Amino acid sequence: MTAAIGRSLELYYIDGRPDGMLTAELFNWTGHVLMAPRTQIAAALKRPEASYAGIYLLIGEQAGEPRAYVGEGEDISARIKAHDTAKDWWTSAVLVTAAANKLNKAHVRYLEARLIAEARTIGRMPLDNATSPPLPSLSEADVAKMEAFLENLLIVLPAVRVDMFIQRARPAIGGGATLTTSPRPAQAPAAAPVRFTLETPKHGLKATAVLIDGEFVVEAGSLARDSWVGQNGQSASYAPLHAELVNAGILAPQGAVRVFTENYAFKSPSAAAAVINGRNTSGPAAWRLEGEGITYKEWEAKQLAAPAT
Repeated sequence: MTAAIGRSLELYYIDGRPDGMLTAELFNWTGHVLMAPRTQIAAALKRPEASYAGIYLLIGEQAGEPRAYVGEGEDISARIKAHDTAKDWWTSAVLVTAAANKLNKAHVRYLEARLIAEARTIGRMPLDNATSPPLPSLSEADVAKMEAFLENLLIVLPAVRVDMFIQRARPAIGGGATLTTSPRPAQAPAAAPVRFTLETPKHGLKATAVLIDGEFVVEAGSLARDSWVGQNGQSASYAPLHAELVNAGILAPQGAVRVFTENYAFKSPSAAAAVINGRNTSGPAAWRLEGEGITYKEWEAKQLAAPAT
């Protein structure tokens, strides 16, 4: 088994501002990603790559909920000028092209259809697209090239603050031993996952989670509050995440509570604890190591104090 290979990503802030236009490129990939806030869309569409064939994402909110649109065109700037400036809800645009304008109409139609299908399968952000276009007919070689292009693109997009294509649902535990996460390059066998529990008897809640491959995964069958009861105005509120999981069917009704229908990977123990309790919660204090009863915080301190091997 070989270890997973890292990727080298270059981000370039065009005007030196962290909230302004930026480009993103992977080493040894022909793709080019341009991210621009709507306030700078005129400048973005004047750049040479904006006239290339490619796909684009419009990201924003509508009626207080996140929303996105996926489009394609042989000239992205013309497409956005002609149609999508009429949409008043989007706040940023992502333009995806290839070096030397190497993508053709069939290529970008394929990428558009694949991204729309991927977004709807994951269900993290509603799409403004009315339909799901069919895949165009491509040669076997072109399909392979576009799938490789898409694989790289899905690595780059989170780096420009687009996480709608990150799949956090995880397959079931196989054989009661290890948790199989999303497909990854072949690597050495991982250690058995560490399991934690969280209980809130007052509301009839009990959840289990495993820490594996750097992910905090709440297991299917865990129980959570039916709705968010904490303050929505808190800067660190996880209310939108609770709503997202309800809308995606990850949290399904079960009597007076909700149940996780799938394993779900959270960014932190606190995010998981907040969604379960329906209010902001300190995850390191709420989760306890199964079988020992110490808190996640105490367990983490022991890991940090252990000698390096």
